[in-house]
Amino acid sequence: MNKLFIYTTLIVLIVLNYSCKTTKNNINKIITKKDTIINVVQSINDSVKAVESIVKKFKAHYIDFKTFNAKIKVDYEDSKGKQPDITANVRIIKDSAIWISLSATFLNVEVFRIYVNKDSIILLNKQQKEVQYRSLDYLQEVTEIPFDYKTLQDLLIGNPIFLDSTIVALKKTNEATLLSSLGNYFKHLVSLSNDNYLLMHSKLDDIDISRSRTAALTYSGYENKDGINFSTHREIVVSEKNKLDIKLNYKSYDFNKELSVAFNVPKNYKRK
Repeated sequence: MNKLFIYTTLIVLIVLNYSCKTTKNNINKIITKKDTIINVVQSINDSVKAVESIVKKFKAHYIDFKTFNAKIKVDYEDSKGKQPDITANVRIIKDSAIWISLSATFLNVEVFRIYVNKDSIILLNKQQKEVQYRSLDYLQEVTEIPFDYKTLQDLLIGNPIFLDSTIVALKKTNEATLLSSLGNYFKHLVSLSNDNYLLMHSKLDDIDISRSRTAALTYSGYENKDGINFSTHREIVVSEKNKLDIKLNYKSYDFNKELSVAFNVPKNYKRK
Protein backbone atom coordinates (compact mmCIF):
# COMPACT_ATOMS: atom_id res chain seq x y z
CA MET A 1 0.00 0.00 0.00
CA ASN A 2 1.62 3.28 -1.01
CA LYS A 3 2.44 5.98 1.50
CA LEU A 4 0.34 8.55 -0.35
CA PHE A 5 -2.80 6.49 0.17
CA ILE A 6 -2.10 6.16 3.88
CA TYR A 7 -1.39 9.88 4.32
CA THR A 8 -4.38 10.93 2.25
CA THR A 9 -6.63 8.70 4.31
CA LEU A 10 -5.06 9.72 7.59
CA ILE A 11 -5.47 13.42 6.83
CA VAL A 12 -9.10 12.50 7.19
CA LEU A 13 -8.67 9.81 9.85
CA ILE A 14 -6.08 11.94 11.63
CA VAL A 15 -4.13 9.79 13.94
CA LEU A 16 -3.40 10.00 17.59
CA ASN A 17 -1.29 11.04 20.42
CA TYR A 18 0.79 8.54 22.24
CA SER A 19 3.73 9.08 24.56
CA CYS A 20 5.68 7.12 27.12
CA LYS A 21 4.58 9.33 30.01
CA THR A 22 1.70 8.23 32.17
CA THR A 23 -1.51 10.18 32.41
CA LYS A 24 -0.79 10.89 36.03
CA ASN A 25 2.52 12.53 35.18
CA ASN A 26 0.86 14.61 32.46
CA ILE A 27 -1.74 15.83 34.93
CA ASN A 28 0.79 16.62 37.61
CA LYS A 29 2.61 18.91 35.20
CA ILE A 30 -0.55 20.88 34.56
CA ILE A 31 -1.83 21.40 38.09
CA THR A 32 -0.29 22.96 41.15
CA LYS A 33 -0.59 21.79 44.74
CA LYS A 34 -3.51 24.10 45.44
CA ASP A 35 -5.54 22.75 42.50
CA THR A 36 -8.36 20.36 43.20
CA ILE A 37 -7.77 16.73 42.22
CA ILE A 38 -10.03 13.76 42.77
CA ASN A 39 -8.51 10.32 42.32
CA VAL A 40 -11.51 8.24 41.34
CA VAL A 41 -9.88 4.92 42.04
CA GLN A 42 -9.58 5.86 45.72
CA SER A 43 -12.60 8.12 45.85
CA ILE A 44 -15.52 8.26 48.19
CA ASN A 45 -19.11 8.38 46.96
CA ASP A 46 -19.16 12.18 46.71
CA SER A 47 -16.12 12.08 44.42
CA VAL A 48 -17.74 9.51 42.17
CA LYS A 49 -20.87 11.65 42.00
CA ALA A 50 -18.76 14.68 41.03
CA VAL A 51 -17.20 12.76 38.17
CA GLU A 52 -20.55 11.41 37.02
CA SER A 53 -22.04 14.91 37.08
CA ILE A 54 -19.27 16.40 34.94
CA VAL A 55 -19.27 13.49 32.50
CA LYS A 56 -23.03 13.87 32.10
CA LYS A 57 -22.66 17.59 31.33
CA PHE A 58 -19.81 16.86 28.91
CA LYS A 59 -21.76 14.17 27.09
CA ALA A 60 -24.69 16.55 26.71
CA HIS A 61 -22.56 18.23 24.03
CA TYR A 62 -22.13 15.04 21.98
CA ILE A 63 -23.39 15.81 18.50
CA ASP A 64 -26.25 13.60 17.34
CA PHE A 65 -27.30 14.00 13.73
CA LYS A 66 -28.75 12.31 10.67
CA THR A 67 -26.63 13.90 7.94
CA PHE A 68 -23.67 16.27 7.84
CA ASN A 69 -21.88 18.16 5.09
CA ALA A 70 -18.98 20.59 5.28
CA LYS A 71 -16.33 22.43 3.31
CA ILE A 72 -12.99 22.33 5.13
CA LYS A 73 -9.73 24.13 4.45
CA VAL A 74 -6.92 21.75 5.38
CA ASP A 75 -3.44 23.09 6.10
CA TYR A 76 -0.74 20.60 6.89
CA GLU A 77 2.95 20.61 7.50
CA ASP A 78 5.29 17.64 7.73
CA SER A 79 9.04 17.11 8.09
CA LYS A 80 9.53 18.59 4.61
CA GLY A 81 7.75 21.81 5.52
CA LYS A 82 4.37 23.29 4.71
CA GLN A 83 2.48 21.39 2.02
CA PRO A 84 0.00 22.82 -0.52
CA ASP A 85 -3.40 23.63 0.97
CA ILE A 86 -6.23 21.17 0.45
CA THR A 87 -9.96 21.78 0.35
CA ALA A 88 -12.07 18.89 1.62
CA ASN A 89 -15.77 18.54 0.91
CA VAL A 90 -17.30 16.06 3.32
CA ARG A 91 -20.71 14.41 3.37
CA ILE A 92 -21.81 11.98 6.05
CA ILE A 93 -24.89 9.84 6.51
CA LYS A 94 -24.72 8.83 10.15
CA ASP A 95 -23.51 5.27 10.78
CA SER A 96 -23.72 4.49 7.08
CA ALA A 97 -21.36 6.30 4.71
CA ILE A 98 -18.72 9.03 4.53
CA TRP A 99 -18.01 10.74 1.19
CA ILE A 100 -14.95 12.98 0.83
CA SER A 101 -13.59 15.00 -2.08
CA LEU A 102 -10.07 16.45 -1.76
CA SER A 103 -8.98 19.26 -4.07
CA ALA A 104 -5.79 21.27 -4.48
CA THR A 105 -6.97 24.66 -3.22
CA PHE A 106 -4.83 26.91 -5.42
CA LEU A 107 -5.71 25.01 -8.60
CA ASN A 108 -9.30 24.16 -7.64
CA VAL A 109 -8.71 20.70 -9.11
CA GLU A 110 -10.06 17.55 -7.49
CA VAL A 111 -7.23 15.16 -6.66
CA PHE A 112 -8.82 12.38 -4.61
CA ARG A 113 -12.29 11.13 -3.82
CA ILE A 114 -12.85 8.80 -0.87
CA TYR A 115 -15.79 6.65 0.16
CA VAL A 116 -15.96 4.99 3.56
CA ASN A 117 -18.53 2.62 4.97
CA LYS A 118 -18.43 0.42 8.05
CA ASP A 119 -16.23 -2.19 6.39
CA SER A 120 -14.12 -0.62 3.69
CA ILE A 121 -12.56 2.40 2.02
CA ILE A 122 -12.44 3.22 -1.68
CA LEU A 123 -9.94 5.80 -2.93
CA LEU A 124 -10.07 7.34 -6.40
CA ASN A 125 -6.89 9.02 -7.61
CA LYS A 126 -8.43 11.44 -10.07
CA GLN A 127 -5.11 12.52 -11.55
CA GLN A 128 -3.66 9.06 -12.11
CA LYS A 129 -7.03 7.51 -12.93
CA GLU A 130 -6.51 4.77 -10.38
CA VAL A 131 -8.74 3.17 -7.76
CA GLN A 132 -7.80 1.42 -4.54
CA TYR A 133 -10.03 -0.77 -2.39
CA ARG A 134 -9.05 -1.35 1.22
CA SER A 135 -10.78 -2.77 4.26
CA LEU A 136 -10.81 -0.86 7.53
CA ASP A 137 -9.19 -3.90 9.12
CA TYR A 138 -6.31 -3.62 6.65
CA LEU A 139 -5.79 0.04 7.46
CA GLN A 140 -5.77 -0.82 11.15
CA GLU A 141 -2.95 -3.28 10.50
CA VAL A 142 -0.93 -0.80 8.44
CA THR A 143 -1.32 2.15 10.80
CA GLU A 144 -1.49 0.09 14.02
CA ILE A 145 -4.38 2.26 15.19
CA PRO A 146 -7.63 0.60 16.33
CA PHE A 147 -9.93 3.02 14.55
CA ASP A 148 -13.26 2.07 13.06
CA TYR A 149 -16.02 3.83 11.15
CA LYS A 150 -17.44 5.49 14.26
CA THR A 151 -14.03 6.88 15.22
CA LEU A 152 -13.67 8.57 11.84
CA GLN A 153 -17.23 9.84 11.97
CA ASP A 154 -16.74 11.31 15.47
CA LEU A 155 -13.43 12.86 14.45
CA LEU A 156 -14.97 14.73 11.52
CA ILE A 157 -18.03 15.79 13.51
CA GLY A 158 -16.07 16.92 16.56
CA ASN A 159 -17.06 14.33 19.14
CA PRO A 160 -14.25 12.99 21.36
CA ILE A 161 -12.49 9.86 20.16
CA PHE A 162 -11.06 6.99 22.20
CA LEU A 163 -12.57 8.27 25.42
CA ASP A 164 -13.07 5.16 27.51
CA SER A 165 -15.89 5.04 30.01
CA THR A 166 -13.42 4.26 32.81
CA ILE A 167 -12.60 7.68 34.26
CA VAL A 168 -9.65 7.34 36.64
CA ALA A 169 -9.08 10.97 37.58
CA LEU A 170 -10.80 14.34 37.67
CA LYS A 171 -9.10 17.70 38.12
CA LYS A 172 -10.25 21.28 38.31
CA THR A 173 -7.82 24.07 37.49
CA ASN A 174 -8.35 27.75 36.89
CA GLU A 175 -8.09 27.14 33.16
CA ALA A 176 -9.97 23.87 32.59
CA THR A 177 -11.60 20.74 33.95
CA LEU A 178 -9.46 17.67 33.27
CA LEU A 179 -10.73 14.13 32.85
CA SER A 180 -8.45 11.14 32.53
CA SER A 181 -9.60 7.77 31.21
CA LEU A 182 -7.77 4.48 30.90
CA GLY A 183 -8.76 2.09 28.11
CA ASN A 184 -7.36 -1.02 26.47
CA TYR A 185 -5.24 0.97 24.03
CA PHE A 186 -4.88 4.52 25.32
CA LYS A 187 -4.57 6.74 28.33
CA HIS A 188 -6.61 9.79 27.50
CA LEU A 189 -6.43 13.27 29.02
CA VAL A 190 -9.36 15.53 28.08
CA SER A 191 -9.56 19.27 28.83
CA LEU A 192 -13.02 20.82 29.13
CA SER A 193 -14.02 24.46 29.52
CA ASN A 194 -14.98 25.27 33.09
CA ASP A 195 -18.11 27.23 32.22
CA ASN A 196 -20.00 24.77 29.99
CA TYR A 197 -17.73 21.69 29.70
CA LEU A 198 -17.08 21.98 25.97
CA LEU A 199 -14.20 19.90 24.58
CA MET A 200 -11.05 22.04 24.33
CA HIS A 201 -8.16 19.60 24.07
CA SER A 202 -7.63 15.88 23.75
CA LYS A 203 -4.41 14.02 24.46
CA LEU A 204 -3.93 10.28 24.05
CA ASP A 205 -1.05 8.16 25.35
CA ASP A 206 -0.33 4.70 24.04
CA ILE A 207 -0.52 2.01 26.71
CA ASP A 208 2.50 0.41 25.01
CA ILE A 209 5.38 2.49 26.40
CA SER A 210 7.76 1.13 23.75
CA ARG A 211 6.08 3.37 21.19
CA SER A 212 7.01 7.03 20.86
CA ARG A 213 4.04 8.31 18.88
CA THR A 214 2.24 11.36 20.18
CA ALA A 215 -0.76 13.42 19.09
CA ALA A 216 -2.72 16.36 20.41
CA LEU A 217 -6.14 17.50 19.22
CA THR A 218 -7.30 21.06 19.90
CA TYR A 219 -10.87 22.31 19.42
CA SER A 220 -11.76 26.01 19.18
CA GLY A 221 -13.94 28.50 17.32
CA TYR A 222 -17.17 27.11 18.72
CA GLU A 223 -20.46 28.18 17.13
CA ASN A 224 -23.97 27.27 18.20
CA LYS A 225 -26.02 26.37 15.16
CA ASP A 226 -29.50 24.92 15.54
CA GLY A 227 -28.70 24.06 19.14
CA ILE A 228 -25.45 22.26 18.26
CA ASN A 229 -22.14 23.49 19.66
CA PHE A 230 -19.68 22.94 16.83
CA SER A 231 -15.91 23.53 16.75
CA THR A 232 -15.00 25.28 13.48
CA HIS A 233 -11.24 25.28 14.08
CA ARG A 234 -9.26 22.15 14.90
CA GLU A 235 -5.59 21.34 15.09
CA ILE A 236 -4.03 17.88 15.19
CA VAL A 237 -0.34 17.47 15.90
CA VAL A 238 1.02 13.96 15.36
CA SER A 239 4.58 12.99 16.19
CA GLU A 240 6.45 9.75 15.74
CA LYS A 241 9.75 9.78 13.88
CA ASN A 242 8.52 12.90 12.14
CA LYS A 243 5.96 15.55 13.00
CA LEU A 244 2.70 16.19 11.16
CA ASP A 245 0.71 19.32 11.94
CA ILE A 246 -2.82 19.48 10.52
CA LYS A 247 -5.21 22.43 10.79
CA LEU A 248 -8.87 22.07 9.86
CA ASN A 249 -10.88 25.23 9.23
CA TYR A 250 -14.56 24.49 8.66
CA LYS A 251 -15.57 27.19 6.16
CA SER A 252 -19.19 26.03 6.00
CA TYR A 253 -21.23 23.17 7.45
CA ASP A 254 -24.80 21.94 7.83
CA PHE A 255 -26.57 19.23 9.76
CA ASN A 256 -29.59 17.18 8.75
CA LYS A 257 -29.92 18.44 5.19
CA GLU A 258 -30.80 16.13 2.33
CA LEU A 259 -27.64 14.97 0.55
CA SER A 260 -26.23 12.28 -1.73
CA VAL A 261 -23.17 10.10 -1.17
CA ALA A 262 -23.31 8.38 -4.56
CA PHE A 263 -19.87 7.08 -5.50
CA ASN A 264 -19.10 5.84 -8.99
CA VAL A 265 -15.83 4.33 -10.19
CA PRO A 266 -15.15 5.12 -13.88
CA LYS A 267 -14.61 2.04 -16.02
CA ASN A 268 -11.30 3.34 -17.36
CA TYR A 269 -9.73 3.57 -13.86
CA LYS A 270 -7.03 0.99 -13.13
CA ARG A 271 -7.22 -0.98 -9.91
CA LYS A 272 -4.11 -0.59 -7.81
